[in-house]
Amino acid sequence: MASSFALKNFTALSDLHPNMANLKIIAIVIGKTDVKGFPDRKNIGSERYTFSFTIRDSPDHFVNVSSWGSEDYIRPLSESFKVGECVIIENPLIQRKETEREEKFSPATPSNWKLLLSENHSMVKVCSPYEVDTKLLSLIHLPVKESRDYYSLADIVANGHGLDGRIINVLAAVRSVGEPKYFTTSDRRKGQRCEVKLFDETEPSFTMTCWDNESILLAQSWMPRETVIFASDVRINFNKFQNCMAATVISKTIITTNPDTPEANILLNYVRENKETDVADETDSYLRESINLNSVVDVYTVEQLKVKALRNEGKADPFYGILYAYISTLNIDDETTKVVRNRCSGCGYIVNEASNTCTICDKDPSRLQSFFLGFDVLVDLTDHTGTLHSCSLTGSIAEETLGCTINEFLAMTSEQKTKLKWQFLLERSKIYVKLILSHRARGGLKVSILSCKLADPTEASRNLAGQGHT
Repeated sequence: MASSFALKNFTALSDLHPNMANLKIIAIVIGKTDVKGFPDRKNIGSERYTFSFTIRDSPDHFVNVSSWGSEDYIRPLSESFKVGECVIIENPLIQRKETEREEKFSPATPSNWKLLLSENHSMVKVCSPYEVDTKLLSLIHLPVKESRDYYSLADIVANGHGLDGRIINVLAAVRSVGEPKYFTTSDRRKGQRCEVKLFDETEPSFTMTCWDNESILLAQSWMPRETVIFASDVRINFNKFQNCMAATVISKTIITTNPDTPEANILLNYVRENKETDVADETDSYLRESINLNSVVDVYTVEQLKVKALRNEGKADPFYGILYAYISTLNIDDETTKVVRNRCSGCGYIVNEASNTCTICDKDPSRLQSFFLGFDVLVDLTDHTGTLHSCSLTGSIAEETLGCTINEFLAMTSEQKTKLKWQFLLERSKIYVKLILSHRARGGLKVSILSCKLADPTEASRNLAGQGHT
């Protein structure tokens, strides 16, 4: 170890055995689960809390650590460190691992042992990275599985239902990271989800969903089109809603960010070489924006946005803003207007209706393509200064705005669609927008809606004049 920590003071994970006294371990945290509460059978009416994490001190040795106790003990302990940090663990209890039962829900480890933290006897301390040997820090970039043991995204798509329910490894680059979405279940438990779009040399877009705070926190640190991940033990399922294969991060999953392997370096070079020629911004992208809405703070009027667009002429970068405006056109009940379209499961782009193919993915005519239905609505946004025409409201953002899924919408009668339309027309909304200068778009401005919710009247009146920098 570095000068601050003498190696002889610590027990290596490879040397663990029961009944060791005054045990002291230094290792890097490579995986972590959320805190969970369970009814305490010994004390009816109260709850016990638990969480677990995985530590590593060499390329070949890593173990799972778990802790049980009161909420006052478990939550602060969990919040005291995160994945990628080095910790010193003192006086853990060593227990023999029940491999078959435990590895059903926990990461598979090469060790016969697991560690248990006790509220009264154990201690966890975070080390400064400056105090730790760089060899220990570098382990965070080493996958826990053999570097060639993974499926390409095309292999997953090609295997289709054959992989449904299987747990596999995936090596891929990050295309976009969605904004975390929070919800409450029917039994009043709070939940969250975050959609990550992945890609590699074989597939332009593939969905991976995170359902726990720890993996969402990790995902939010990834830079789109600059990050490669090796996801060990993700579950693959067929997504009936989108009619495609998708991955889910589970309690067994360990994700290695920017792995230091030959295969990952080849993929990273591919990403960098193709970054400039990517078609995503040139095509009608369906992928959820990776922008965090909390980072959008500038409020504009329609007129101010148009002025800003003129001043940005020649710039390719998008800009973002908030509008307090009305939806003045919403033709979802007009039978002659197409508001639902087939999209490609591979990349999310609109399918060519004449040829029934995706022009983005159709490089190989023999490759099987699957499609799914998605909203594709054009709306007008109006405030006291003017109107933005033909703004794009698509996909899950349209579903959230309209308050119905695509299947629920298709089952509606014309009268029900009209009634739904009038819930939004001429009601002032708080609308987050993304704007890109495009000679193909009406007025030279392509406007995408990122979020649209009815506005608080007080908040809206306070912001009607706009405050964005024009």
